[in-house]
Amino acid sequence: MVNKTEYPTLEGLLFAVRKCRVCEKHLPLGPRPVLQVGEAARVLIVGQAPGVRVHASGTPWDDPSGERLRMWMGLDAAWFYDESKIAIIPMGYCYPGRGNGGDLPPRRECATLWLDHLLAKLPQIELTLLIGLHAQRHFLGNRRKHSLTETVKAWREFAPEYLPLPHPSARNTPWFQRNPWFEHELLPVLRERIKSLPIR
Repeated sequence: MVNKTEYPTLEGLLFAVRKCRVCEKHLPLGPRPVLQVGEAARVLIVGQAPGVRVHASGTPWDDPSGERLRMWMGLDAAWFYDESKIAIIPMGYCYPGRGNGGDLPPRRECATLWLDHLLAKLPQIELTLLIGLHAQRHFLGNRRKHSLTETVKAWREFAPEYLPLPHPSARNTPWFQRNPWFEHELLPVLRERIKSLPIR
């Protein structure tokens, strides 16, 4: 399933994305694509898919995970939600529903139909944060390691274009406790990288 349509403007593309109904029959709460895109953005955040709270608000990362992510980046909400600075494009744009171990994985149709079109409208991106396995699998391909932990530990191999991160969910608290190097070694680098970009 490949979208061959050309979109001359970002506004037209976003209108089409937000009207997309391809997965409607599979979405328990119905379609509500959630993303943030501006052509001048220097940082791209690629996560998984909206949760229930984000689906309800229509604002990406509008939950405790988003609060932790902003803390990791050293940004307040005003900067984080400035589309001229930060683009937010998850691998799946709508809430996918619940599975046995939490939310279902992002549906693949979003990336297949829309991701390349959206990335083509973001010529200024200097840093892409790959949050979680699905984003790392898509963007890093065969370069990623055998596990998320190994991929995040190898972050220097993907810099300066990409920075792989775990999901900032409280569910990952045991991971953070097992991997104290993440807070002490990687997060300071992330914050300095953000500070070095012309978004402040």
